[in-house]
Amino acid sequence: MALFTIGISHHTAPIEIREKVAITRTDYSSRVSELCALRGMEEVVILGTCNRTEIYCLSSSAGKNDLINWFHQANGVPAGVLNKYFYFHEGEAAVRHLIRVASGLDSLVLGENQILGQLKEAWQQAHDTRSMGKVLDRLFQHTFAAAKAIRNSSGINDQPVSVAYTAVVLARQIFGDLNSQTVVLVGAGEMIQLCGRHLREQGIAKLLIVNRSKEKAEELAVELDATALTLDQLDEALPDADILISSTASPQPVISKQDIKSALRKRRHRPMFLVDIALPRDIEPQVASLKDVYLYTIDDLQQVVDENMTHRNEAAESALADVDAAVNDFMRWLYGIRAARSLQRIRRLSHANEKDLTDKALRKLNAGRDPSQVLQQLASTLTNRFLHTPSKRLREAAENQDYEILKAADWLFKPDDE
Repeated sequence: MALFTIGISHHTAPIEIREKVAITRTDYSSRVSELCALRGMEEVVILGTCNRTEIYCLSSSAGKNDLINWFHQANGVPAGVLNKYFYFHEGEAAVRHLIRVASGLDSLVLGENQILGQLKEAWQQAHDTRSMGKVLDRLFQHTFAAAKAIRNSSGINDQPVSVAYTAVVLARQIFGDLNSQTVVLVGAGEMIQLCGRHLREQGIAKLLIVNRSKEKAEELAVELDATALTLDQLDEALPDADILISSTASPQPVISKQDIKSALRKRRHRPMFLVDIALPRDIEPQVASLKDVYLYTIDDLQQVVDENMTHRNEAAESALADVDAAVNDFMRWLYGIRAARSLQRIRRLSHANEKDLTDKALRKLNAGRDPSQVLQQLASTLTNRFLHTPSKRLREAAENQDYEILKAADWLFKPDDE
């Protein structure tokens, strides 16, 4: 069984591709069931965020190709179209990738905190669906502890830079002082909560929370001193929106071009700043063609992020050694598990041979055979049986010029006094 991850992220694919393969919370159960049904698949964890879709698994060597095929078939994409967007990590490289992701070292906004919570949610979903076994459970638990330590020691979180914060920074760059602006937040998830807190810190004048569930909108509105509305009241809120930030889990856009055109007429074409940080997108892309509208997606935020990354780049450099140490700690555990399995197989085989040959020897002794001859034959046969398979494998390794196996065998069987 191989430990590996395969995925598509903002590093390798534009938003149009990422939203094709996005796995929402409502899809998780059915998707993980499909993955667990693939041949040779033992353990699976799916990580789905606005910037990445990744699958961590313990699988047979056929798993990589099967997963690539699954990505295409499950999302109705012709075979091979997504191939150039995939990245693949196996063994130690997969462990390093996960720890980097959890530490915020692979994020669109370097060091952002939200990804760690998303990983914990992915771990919980895998736990609830029983798609995760001993190896991935240990890997994720180890990663959570390592990421927390790395963030603290490197200081990568000292500067408040996140996707949510970047959206607020961009709004401030466009409008300047925000204390006379009205903001509409669509959704009530963690990203919207963060945006709301950052906006309140900037002294925003008026804040509206629009959400499908009024209870969640009201709960967040109490925290942020805002007004709660339901999604069917969005048309009423749009004309007031100097700034709108949307992040829902809707599979379809919740704001159309026509919605914004109507709002602009009522606003007498005062500018609107729209930020769509959802995947799939909440705002129809055609909205960007409207005059007096500034529409930004997740990918657009990168332009602002670059201005705030000097400190975090330095912190990321200092974190590399800690990442390597965390990877080595997990790999020692994983290799220990594999060594224990190998030892169990060796012991089972040895004890089976021991019992078989001991029973034969006892029958010969009971039949009156010479004890010294019986013992000599027992020892010789046991030695030959034990060495038969390793000897065969070493000869094959020599013929195939597999020097790593030969070196390992030389070290494994070298006497201690040498």
